[in-house]
Amino acid sequence: MVSSGRLSQVSRVFRRLAAEELSRSVRNGRPGRPGTFDGRAQQRSERAQSVRRAFEQLGPFYMKVGQILSTRPDIVPDYVIPELEKLHDNACVLPFSELQPVLREELGANWARELRDIDTQQPLGAASLAQVYRATLADGRPAVVKIQRPGVRETVVQDMAILRRGARLTGRLAPRFTAVVDVEAMLEVLFEAMRPELDFTTEARNMRRAAELTASFKHLAVPEVLLATPRVLVQSLAPGRSIRHADQDAFSTHERMGIGEDLLAFVFRGFFVDRFFHADLHPGNVFVAPGEKATLIDWGMVGRTDRRTGMLLMLILLTLAQNDGHGLAKAWVELGHATPWAKLGAFSSDMAALVPQIADAPLEELNFGLTLTRVLTCSTKRGIRTSPTVAVLGKAFANVEGSVRYLAPELSLIEVFKGEMQNAMLSLAAETVSKEQMARTALELMLGIGAVTDQVSGLARGRHSANPAEG
Repeated sequence: MVSSGRLSQVSRVFRRLAAEELSRSVRNGRPGRPGTFDGRAQQRSERAQSVRRAFEQLGPFYMKVGQILSTRPDIVPDYVIPELEKLHDNACVLPFSELQPVLREELGANWARELRDIDTQQPLGAASLAQVYRATLADGRPAVVKIQRPGVRETVVQDMAILRRGARLTGRLAPRFTAVVDVEAMLEVLFEAMRPELDFTTEARNMRRAAELTASFKHLAVPEVLLATPRVLVQSLAPGRSIRHADQDAFSTHERMGIGEDLLAFVFRGFFVDRFFHADLHPGNVFVAPGEKATLIDWGMVGRTDRRTGMLLMLILLTLAQNDGHGLAKAWVELGHATPWAKLGAFSSDMAALVPQIADAPLEELNFGLTLTRVLTCSTKRGIRTSPTVAVLGKAFANVEGSVRYLAPELSLIEVFKGEMQNAMLSLAAETVSKEQMARTALELMLGIGAVTDQVSGLARGRHSANPAEG
């Protein structure tokens, strides 16, 4: 249920945005103000800033939507994207007194016995969903306390409902657009990725799973969960500081390259094998210090892939590694699907021209997140619907790539992928011959469903159409 107050607030922000655009149009249409290049550039800059401010005013959920849109130049004008990339969830700091009731409700009246010496004057971070404080536990261990802002969950749930309505309306008003860009499905992927941010017990489960998955990496760690309720999360303190502020000279070449390789490999493994990955691994969520493992924090936004999506994504990267644009085009179409008006030949030519520009380039020369968005732009223009999961995958790629660039810019993303591909293939092969998978394949064959049956049927249809006389 959407409250009239929240709906009114959202409507007010968008009405203000429309009024600002109308004012710009009137101002630039006056006599004596010719439509010069500089004038048009200024108008676009003002428009982009207005859009960014609107997302910021609407709060955390809309800022996440804006961040996702910054990876979709097939939807958003190119001059707006740089402003959306500036969207960072830095909210005004609430007085600690307004958060104390949350601690009391979640941990009980004696919460201060467990959480001593909270630095209430200077939070470590203040976002729209929560504030984070340094604390000392009763046993003397340093820790971090994350406290959800009062009422924020209800606001985000209402925002989800509002955006669902908007997506359905878009589908009715622009069916051709939504045939290529599935707005509803894209939003659902984002909703699913964000849900742990509304319940810290889910985020804690993500952290525990991530800790198991990073255990095999020499240079990666995840904070230990010390206590978790729906609105309070206590975890161990990560050493060091954001990778954005890392001094490369303070690390040995072996150490910084090892951290970079492990970060990329961890994300690849999350896409292909674990099918669970950190969807927001921007530099602020990677803490590093010389002689310490890189700590991956803030597991409130995670993504998931299914087996087929992971395999197709691996095939896409393999075609990149082999400098095969036509192969990339085929795999990308399989990841989504072609509309009846799709221009597959033109898309294949687009990819054949794009791929040689990016194969084997180091991170200091390659922006792979940007490359994915260029593929998206081409595929949408050519009438190919892309899997809605790509929105979160693209964001995850762009974020981790940006993080690694601060510490090990000379790394080749493709070379790291080649190193991980063998592990991924072995894992997929083990799944294929597992008892569960063999039982599933047998049941699908007996029931006449599944990929194998589809392939046999397709071959039969092809043989029949090639030999009509044999009917």
